[in-house]
Amino acid sequence: MVHSDWGDWLPAAVADADPDGLALWYLGCNGFVLKAADGTTVFVDPYLGTGDPPRTVRMIPVPFDPTDVRDADAVLATHEHSDHVDGPSQAPILAETGADYVGPDDSLAVTEAANWTDRWDVDESQFHEVSEGDTFEVGELRIHVEAANDPDATHPVSYVFEHDAGTFFHGGDARPGESFADIGEAYDIDLGVLAFGSDGMLPDKQTREPKYTKWYSDENEICEAARQLQLDRLLPTHWDMWKGLTADPTALHDHVRSHDHPNRVEIVEIGDRVDL
Repeated sequence: MVHSDWGDWLPAAVADADPDGLALWYLGCNGFVLKAADGTTVFVDPYLGTGDPPRTVRMIPVPFDPTDVRDADAVLATHEHSDHVDGPSQAPILAETGADYVGPDDSLAVTEAANWTDRWDVDESQFHEVSEGDTFEVGELRIHVEAANDPDATHPVSYVFEHDAGTFFHGGDARPGESFADIGEAYDIDLGVLAFGSDGMLPDKQTREPKYTKWYSDENEICEAARQLQLDRLLPTHWDMWKGLTADPTALHDHVRSHDHPNRVEIVEIGDRVDL
């Protein structure tokens, strides 16, 4: 059961918005909701849980209740981790709106193991498996499924969203790698989202003893990834989420200053809107 700290104002703001091109709202962690000029609404990795205290402790508000989402055409997963595929966060959106759930095989395996179709009013026909090289359309959005280098995930993917207003990239929790260089050559990306955070000592999942943990790119790695992708605008994410792994995204201005890409670092907080 999800309890929102903010009531329903954020999903209401998305539903009431009438963007000229493509608008995006940051949901915290690595979650986004995209809305196109034709009303097409797509969620990527929305997570409304509080983690697994004291191992992982959420440091930001829970911005909405999933049952308050009025419109959604699709919910996309980048990989199988619990803060990217989460039944209480995502299944009610599918049940309320009839949206499709799209993700790689290991992400869909999580939904099956957690019995989403039994626990919520969700039908098997709403689930769609994708893999690298696939392309599909949702309303005005043409979405390409690309590879991702996330050493902590079993089958991560990234997504390129093409729209008349521009091209948006969501890299999940991936770090620099050959796949990003290939994506940078294949697309002209206006805005790219990449996970950023510090390293820290978190309780081990089994022993609960402090263990060195690195889940996201550091300052130099995220900037290297942005250069590989040839981003115009870099939007760092995930830095706000977990106690012990938070970071200061303003530091990235110094790291990108002498490089051709990204042209701009764009820092947003949970609930903020960005437009292409």
